[in-house]
Amino acid sequence: MKSGILIVDDLYFVRLAIREILEKENMHIVGEAENGLHALQLFEEKKPDIVLLDITMPLMDGLTALKMLKSKYPGAKVVMCSALGQQKYIIKAIQLGASDFVVKPFKPERLINSIKKALEA
Repeated sequence: MKSGILIVDDLYFVRLAIREILEKENMHIVGEAENGLHALQLFEEKKPDIVLLDITMPLMDGLTALKMLKSKYPGAKVVMCSALGQQKYIIKAIQLGASDFVVKPFKPERLINSIKKALEA
């Protein structure tokens, strides 16, 4: 069975680009969300194996969503994908339980390797 992936980013074109990268690798996308609040709702519904989560989004940012997700589902696997490559955000995301942090713009191989590593952990 394929692993289900939830893509969370406020920008449609970024979600589309990630979707295309994952589909080329025959990865299964179970849903897409445009903010942290919607991501939490979709996680409840779809129970994905992994979440790709942006940081800067409206309604609820990715760090808040990560914190809430990990408090309710400690085993949830989350890879942060953000243009905010600043050290403090990377450290905070890892402290909150993210498996990895991929800085945008990223190479497709970097994203795929990060997902595979998180799923194997």
